[in-house]
Amino acid sequence: MPAWFVYVVRCRDGSLYTGIARDVNARVAQHNQGRGARYTRGRRPVAIVHVERKRSQGSALRREAAIKALPRKAKLALASEAAFA
Repeated sequence: MPAWFVYVVRCRDGSLYTGIARDVNARVAQHNQGRGARYTRGRRPVAIVHVERKRSQGSALRREAAIKALPRKAKLALASEAAFA
C-alpha cells in the first residue's frame, strides 16, 4: 500500500499551508503552477518546510487536521525541526 504524506509549505507572503499527498514534490509543483489549492494560487511560489510520512490516507488526514489546529508558532517549530533533520 503506497504511503501518504502530510506537508506544510510556506507561501510567498509568509503564510503556511498544510495538505496531504502521495507525491509531495508533484503536489508542490501543482501549487506552484496555480493548479493546487485555491489558497496557494495567489500566494505563489510555495516551498516545502515540513513533511511527515503516514501509513494511510486516514492517518494523514487526522495529522493534517491536528497541524492545522496548531498555533502558528508551533507550525513554525515544525518547520525549524525539519531544517535540522
